[in-house]
Amino acid sequence: MGKTIRRPMWAALAVCIALAMGLVGCSTGSKSADSGNAGSAASSQGADENATRIFTDSLGREVEVPANITKVAPSGHTANQVLLTMAPEKMSSVSQALSDDQKKIFAGRVADDLPVTGAAFGAKGDMNKEAVAESGAQIVIDTGEPKDGLAEDLDNLQDQLGIPVVLISTPLNDWGSAYRMLGDLLGDQQRGEELATYCDNAYAEVAAAMAKVPADQRVKAAYLLGNNGLNAIAKGSYQGTVIDMIADNVVQVEKASGSGAGNEISMEQLAQWDPQLIVFGAGASSSDSFYASVAGDPAWASLSAVQSGQYYNVPSVPWTWLNNPPTVNQVLGMQWFVRLCYPDQFSDDMEQVVKDYFQTFYGYSLSDAEYQQITANALPKD
Repeated sequence: MGKTIRRPMWAALAVCIALAMGLVGCSTGSKSADSGNAGSAASSQGADENATRIFTDSLGREVEVPANITKVAPSGHTANQVLLTMAPEKMSSVSQALSDDQKKIFAGRVADDLPVTGAAFGAKGDMNKEAVAESGAQIVIDTGEPKDGLAEDLDNLQDQLGIPVVLISTPLNDWGSAYRMLGDLLGDQQRGEELATYCDNAYAEVAAAMAKVPADQRVKAAYLLGNNGLNAIAKGSYQGTVIDMIADNVVQVEKASGSGAGNEISMEQLAQWDPQLIVFGAGASSSDSFYASVAGDPAWASLSAVQSGQYYNVPSVPWTWLNNPPTVNQVLGMQWFVRLCYPDQFSDDMEQVVKDYFQTFYGYSLSDAEYQQITANALPKD
């Protein structure tokens, strides 16, 4: 038995409208040859605009989508970031307002007045469905992890919105497939392939470097968040994919949180784990990390990472490089973090790596001064 094809309510509505128009046409009698030709041309153009096809998303859902997609809305913050890299000119809304840094980077590539429509899923689940509909979106794209029950959630959202909703899975080790799917869906295979090739090459480079590091020689690392540094991204969490791939993540808890705020830990736990390297990031409720406070806090002085000076700030422009949200920013984050942990394995210039990423994904030429500002306190110490 084949898969059920999900047809949004607009498809049925379009059929009804077409039938009604056909009946009206029959009742008006014959037209002149000229008007008939003009009507045929208009009808052909309308047919092209209303053409649909079946797209199979990452959950195996067969969804009827427009053949020519020109307006797309993100389901939430991860999709928001992905679409800004793939097709900012096609976005009909954003999930959250862009920061000043983000506005500068995407200036001229995304409309300034896009409505902010929130996220369909997650802790808030605050999507403004009416605003999505009013934005003219032809489709809603969700990206991320194919969780249990998500297919039903997407079907329900699709029925509520009356437009198709699809998922593109985005595992760290296969961003190439994600961008190729997006290229196919949005009718821009060239852009999709450009980003896919970059992601494939970046992952292959990092994986090759890690193949040379025995498991028992991996850097013992911790990723700590918040204004007191006592929230941590735990081993095995979706947020910690980069840390787990590259380092020995010392933060092992009974239940790893999937939240960007991580797990709450104690200073006693941290001292027991005693990481060799720490990276600090801002927490969910703060804009600054604990990095600047570490040197002057005696409670942290006994940690190996602090004594050796191996603690750093995670760059956060235009988004946090390691997570929050855990999306394509991690492709840049893994290239940075592997060079931070094992600098001797690489002979290239980190500045060029970062500038190439910004140019490829954001179409933005990062200046030397901007690079230095973004990576302040984030580079290997001599």
